[in-house]
Amino acid sequence: MRIVVVEDEALIANRIVRFTRELLGGRVSSLVVHATLESATAHVLDHPIDLLILDLNLNGRDGFELLRQAVAGAFHTLIVSANTHRAIEAFEYGVLDFVPKPFDATRLQKAFDRFERAEQSGSHPLKYLAVRRRNTLKLVDVADVLFIQGANIYSELYLRDGSVELHDKPLHRLLDILPTSFLRVHKSYLVSIPAVQHVVSHGSSKYELVLYNGTMLPVSRERYKELKSAVGLG
Repeated sequence: MRIVVVEDEALIANRIVRFTRELLGGRVSSLVVHATLESATAHVLDHPIDLLILDLNLNGRDGFELLRQAVAGAFHTLIVSANTHRAIEAFEYGVLDFVPKPFDATRLQKAFDRFERAEQSGSHPLKYLAVRRRNTLKLVDVADVLFIQGANIYSELYLRDGSVELHDKPLHRLLDILPTSFLRVHKSYLVSIPAVQHVVSHGSSKYELVLYNGTMLPVSRERYKELKSAVGLG
């Protein structure tokens, strides 16, 4: 288990580290502490991790900036913060738990239990995909994505309102982090299963799916049976 702790108060960071090692023991393969938003963001963007333990006030900087930068990362997040008024905002980002300061080992154990249940179920709380626009980020609600088309090393997100956003990750990277409600139906397409109205067979191993908005997408022969099963047709 690869864990990153982001906390600018050394005493609290040491407390988190001590409790984490006591509670998780040998399951921890690496545990890294960062005191600044910049170093934490660089680490999370460059290294695969399993769990982020994040404070929200980092030398006056907002810890949510890190989640906005790394919102498509395939990891879970626990917030440890005295800013309890921001709990609702935190859960909108899909964090697993909000641990208020001050905390003890019992409360942190509860948060770790929630993390381990999420890991065992294979669920991931991803709610947003980050779309980069020059020097800014736009957060796209995953629930608004109907399908995704590969565009070389990028991906095009087709949204319910008819707009299209360019994402800077290829299809296979997005499939790793998207909810299980997304299925790869073709080498060039991922689709949101709830958006599929029906599947059409044209014979000669040629298949298409039709979305509720009328969009038709190709389905590969290898994915046809899996898709039929996913939409309850087989």
